[in-house]
Amino acid sequence: MNLKFSAPDLANRKVPTLTSERLTLRPLGLQDRSLLALYIRDRRVAEGTRSIPHPAPEGTALAFIERAGSPARDRDVWAMDGSPMGSAPLVGVISLKPLDRGQSQIGYWVAPAFWNAGLASEAVRTIIGANPHESRTLFAEVFQDNPVSARILTNAGFEYIGEAEAFSVARGCAVPTWTYLRRMD
Repeated sequence: MNLKFSAPDLANRKVPTLTSERLTLRPLGLQDRSLLALYIRDRRVAEGTRSIPHPAPEGTALAFIERAGSPARDRDVWAMDGSPMGSAPLVGVISLKPLDRGQSQIGYWVAPAFWNAGLASEAVRTIIGANPHESRTLFAEVFQDNPVSARILTNAGFEYIGEAEAFSVARGCAVPTWTYLRRMD
């Protein structure tokens, strides 16, 4: 039998709202524009990602929100909303990009004001628990100079599988990464 697993068609799907004890993971929206713009201007946030430039040009936050809500998007993007714990309506962002063969890649960042509060861990566990793409395997990569993100992944059941490099727009160079996977079945 020849089984073919393809990536989910995001154009025909809404980003589901997911909840945890302290967070609501909801679709990113225009209401997030000012906080998103503030956070991505922080060099520490930009340098922790592949794609956020530093300094972030005017309009970067709006463009990101528009891409996240587009039927042509390549990933589902959630705002980490801290309102359930009486915090900011945006404390970070988490995304899930469908790959092929029942696989997806998770990515996340949290604004520095909310670091060391366990919010990224909670968001990652929420995505794993909901498994909105019905993935059989999740992948993640972190820059090697970010051991906290690596620990978040291993604490969520991800296994280290190797090293690579990824280009960081903010840093203007390739940065060594660690790659992780989590089997969902």
